[in-house]
Amino acid sequence: MSRAGAGQSGSFVLSLAEFAAQATEAIDASLREIIIEVGSSVIRMSPVGNPEIWAANVAHRAANNRAADDYDFKVAVRNTVINLTDSNFTKSGKLKAGLKHAKPLTKTERDQNFNVNGLVAGKDYVGGRFRANWHLSIDVIENVTFDEVDPGGQETIAALVSAVSDFTAGQTAYLINNLPYAIPLEFGHSTQAPAGMVRITVARFQQIVLEAIRNNQV
Repeated sequence: MSRAGAGQSGSFVLSLAEFAAQATEAIDASLREIIIEVGSSVIRMSPVGNPEIWAANVAHRAANNRAADDYDFKVAVRNTVINLTDSNFTKSGKLKAGLKHAKPLTKTERDQNFNVNGLVAGKDYVGGRFRANWHLSIDVIENVTFDEVDPGGQETIAALVSAVSDFTAGQTAYLINNLPYAIPLEFGHSTQAPAGMVRITVARFQQIVLEAIRNNQV
């Protein structure tokens, strides 16, 4: 006696094969999305060197601002003394010839005469090398550094997206930054990223995974 449906399983097997292929594609797409989001998160949070906030420059500008403020204070005192001395005025209330009020500094004069916004370090510095040194490596840990800068991070993220385009399940993805100050920056050396970049991203890794799975479910 033959079983009902014997020899009729072809279409069912084909459906399973199609589903398996779709599932494999979904897994690969999910993994690529996870890698991109993890890498982009780390890149976006990476601090960019800013001479304006360097301690030497902050101290320099503070000292110059104090000097400018002291000048304006002396101007105010001089004008007050003039105003309080009756003999400095005519009967009509005008200052006598040869006397005039001093003028406080203008914004331009504060900049030019007292250098209140000046720098003593990093005058030609362009930040963004740390961001530009994040790169993706597949199945191998590369010991390389780059001289390029990428203050906005867009080029580095674009390179990450391109590098992960052929990634498939079973491979290992490494997000690498070999600059010697990478670890100090991760552990609070920069006021721009006091809690690091990698640790914050890892803290929401499960959320990143779940979102990628939802976006690529079969």
